[in-house]
Parts: sequence; C-alpha cells; structure tokens
Amino acid sequence: MAKTKRHSSYFSRGERRGAVAVLTAFLLVAMLSCLALAVDIGVVSLARSELQRSADAAALAAAWELIDDNSVSGQPSDMSAAAQSTAVEFAALNSVIGASPALSSSNVQIGHLVDPSDPNEVINQSGASPANTVQVTLHRSTAENGSVPTFFARIFGVDHVDVQAQATAALRMDLSGFETPYDNSSLELLPFALDVETWDALLQMVGDDDWSWNQSTGQVEAGPDGVLEVNLYPKGNGSPGNRGTVDIGSSNNSTADIARQILTGVNDDDLSYHNGVLEFDAHGELFLNGDTGISAGVKDELEDIKGQPRVIPIFSDVNGNGNNATYTIVRFAGVRIMEVKLTGNKNQKRVIIQPATIVVKGARHSASSQTSNFIYSPVTLVR
Repeated sequence: MAKTKRHSSYFSRGERRGAVAVLTAFLLVAMLSCLALAVDIGVVSLARSELQRSADAAALAAAWELIDDNSVSGQPSDMSAAAQSTAVEFAALNSVIGASPALSSSNVQIGHLVDPSDPNEVINQSGASPANTVQVTLHRSTAENGSVPTFFARIFGVDHVDVQAQATAALRMDLSGFETPYDNSSLELLPFALDVETWDALLQMVGDDDWSWNQSTGQVEAGPDGVLEVNLYPKGNGSPGNRGTVDIGSSNNSTADIARQILTGVNDDDLSYHNGVLEFDAHGELFLNGDTGISAGVKDELEDIKGQPRVIPIFSDVNGNGNNATYTIVRFAGVRIMEVKLTGNKNQKRVIIQPATIVVKGARHSASSQTSNFIYSPVTLVR
C-alpha cells in the first residue's frame, strides 16, 4: 500500500517550540498584569477600609459631645463647636495608608434627625431642634489628603485612585420608655415619682440652690452651683395617694425590692411584670401602681447612690391611696440625689434632687418631643 503523505501545513518541532514560548510569554504577562491589578485593588480596598474606620471613629466621638451638661442649669449650650473639633481630632488619629487624614469643617454636618433609623431623612441643620447627629465625610483625593497611589496599574495609565467614606452617628433624646438593654444590664431607674407641676416649675428655674455636684471630685458639696433642687419626698400637699413610690415590677414589691432597685436598678425580671417594656401608650401615658411611699427603710441605699445620675418617672395624676394608688406617668427625667434625711419630724424629712444628664441603655425612641428630659441613649452609627 502506498504511504500517506504528511501534510505540509504541520508545524515543525522548532516552530512548535516557538509558539509555545510565545504563548507562555503571553500568559506570563497576563498573570503578572492580573497580579499587579490585584495588588493595587488590595491597596485601594485597604485605603477604603481605613478611611471608613477613621470616619466612624470621628462621627462617634463627635456625637458624644452633643450631650449638653449645661442644659440642667436652664442655660443650654450649642455643642456644635465641641463636636466639630472632636471630629477633626479623631479623624486624624486613624492613619489611612500611612497618613493621617485631615477633615475639613465643610465635611462635618451637625444637626437633628427626628428618626435616626430612617436612612432617607435629611439632617436638619437649621438649629430649630437640639443637635443629635454628626455626619462625617472623609476623602483621599487629589483635592483632599492626596489620592491613593497605585503601583503596577501605572503601566495602564492609572497612577492614583480617589476614595471616600461617610459615617453618621446619632443619639436619641426624646424617649418613650425602656426595655431590657441588649447586654441584659439593669436600668438605672428609681421607683420614685415626682409630680409634673413641681418638675416643670423646676425647669422654669423655680427651686432652691443649696447643693453642688463637683464633677472633678465626684462628690456632693454644700453651696450653690446654678442647678436648682426640689424635694422628692412626699409632703402631704393635698394630693391623694402617697406621692411617692411606684411599683416597677411585682405589685407586691417589698422594701427589699425597692432597696435593690435603688442600688442596682430595674432588671429583666422586674420588666417581665410589664410585658418586658415600660413605655407610654398612644396617648402618651403609662400607668404604674403605687407602693408604700419613701421610707427610712431605704435611707442607706439612697445615701449610697447620692450624686449618681438616675431616671425618675414624672406623673400628671394619681388616683387612690397607698398601695391602691395609680400613677399616670407622662415623662421620664434624669436627676441626681443631693441630700437624704428620712428620720425625725415628717416636715423635716427630705430627698433632695437636682436635674442631671444621664445616658441609659435600653431606651426606646419617641416620635414626640418632651417625653423625657436630660436622658440620652448611647451614641450609635446609624448610616
């Protein structure tokens, strides 16, 4: 049989080796290009992550500055300047690709959000409402802080990349009630109610100024400090009921239960008697049973927490007497105890309180204003 001829189109061995070499070189270049691109993508991704961390830290730290301790004296301050400088300071503490970013004032928005959980609400910067929100925008760009340089992408004509990060932190001021905090800690809520008339008069600067809270020493001292005080102790002013202790928890709360709540707060078991939540209804009211009233049996416990901020309920009405009283709670307020005297003549007994700012975990947000005074939720990132 005749032999089949080889087609002349087949590559020779040398030609095949050359083709393999060219293909290998092409693949190597492609692999190196991908590797180079991956390196630059990694650098840019790291820059974005570090920039976001810096923006988060700046917004969180700045929002804490919005808690106005001066408001308890009836002379609220604009805390925007303090928040602004804190944002700038904390932005610079976190380096981005080896350099501390500078934050310009135009990239810090300070204002009010009615509902910080609403991602579409625009921050109100008119000043009509107290500021509760800080939004920080940080850049690494040609205009601010310098772009993020590339290394291998330069061969493709890309020698830098602009990146930015934004963070919004807020706290809540108008609170409708409380639930067990996420960490299962207790609520710093005293089971003693004050009438709204006395409280509102205090807010209008009607009261005494016999005691001072020394922030530097953490002690209560005799003498005025510009923050007025009132007596929380029932004075028998004609109001029915005991105008004193309310049941937060079992309706059979004993003196031991009240003493525990004074020292360690209202716990999850106490809240279980209220379906887990102490909160105003649709009419802005919360109903609590009355207890036996403030007595000398809790004097030592009240002395132990003197000067420490706590929350008390404010009531608009009380019906019934003693344990059968029902209090209509319409507000919560931050206070601190300044003096305790629960022995001797009834007319000389007193538990003196003054307004105080307090940060409370487990606070529930209210869509209405004036549901609480001087109480703040912890600052959180909301955007």
